[in-house]
Amino acid sequence: MISYRYKKYFTVLLSIFILFASVAVDAKSRWSSSCRSAIFSNSTKVKRYYGKSVHKKVYPASTTKIMTALLVLEKLPLDKYITVGKRATYAQPSKLYLKPGEKYKVRDLLYAILLNSANDASIVLAEAVAGTEWKFVQMMNARAKEIGTKHTKFANSNGLPSTKVKQYTTAYDMYLIFRKALKNKFFVNAIKLKYKTISSSSGRKLSLKSHNKILFKNWKRNIYGKTGWTKAAGACFVGTLDHKGDTLIVAVFGCKDRWGDIQHMFSYYAGVPL
Repeated sequence: MISYRYKKYFTVLLSIFILFASVAVDAKSRWSSSCRSAIFSNSTKVKRYYGKSVHKKVYPASTTKIMTALLVLEKLPLDKYITVGKRATYAQPSKLYLKPGEKYKVRDLLYAILLNSANDASIVLAEAVAGTEWKFVQMMNARAKEIGTKHTKFANSNGLPSTKVKQYTTAYDMYLIFRKALKNKFFVNAIKLKYKTISSSSGRKLSLKSHNKILFKNWKRNIYGKTGWTKAAGACFVGTLDHKGDTLIVAVFGCKDRWGDIQHMFSYYAGVPL
């Protein structure tokens, strides 16, 4: 028989445990990222771990280049040389300062947009596919709809601010586009690179460094993806990590603490220590 005294202690301890458990659950339900919009999902199991305004229209910034890369990969052979046109050289940074008339392989310019977020390289690729960047943008928007997006409209191939045509996406739509891009082996391997050196047909070498700062943070695990930033869009990122055979995808837009939010989502909601 348990004495009344021990029953009393047990009851108090149980009450404390329940209180802390409820506080923890409540804290989990109340946590909100610093981003305007965010989604964190297990793509393999089709399970959403976290969402915040997932269908809210946001500026895509350079995450646009995920769509650009996907379309280029579907339309051009990787080892084809393409020529830099004059219009591409007018692009605003980030860029590689490509020169008119230079020739680069498609694969190297894809590395340039996925690692260095090179805006001039995006235009060169767009013109190689469609003749003009504007025609390429129409192809981007049509392909995005085929993938299943409902609230996305691109205005250019690189995500730079546009005054003539509105551009927008949502965290959920970009999740769909990124998930499609992950089916391409070249894309998957490219976003894992920290550095890459590319060359023009005449031998001019350009050094690339990934804008994905997670690769340089010495976290326990790397999250591979594409960054984006403009003053209007804020800090953005779409990325992936394989965990126990499952593909986890995160998409965040307009963040004040982009990397901290991502770290919290992976560790807290999916149990992936970073």
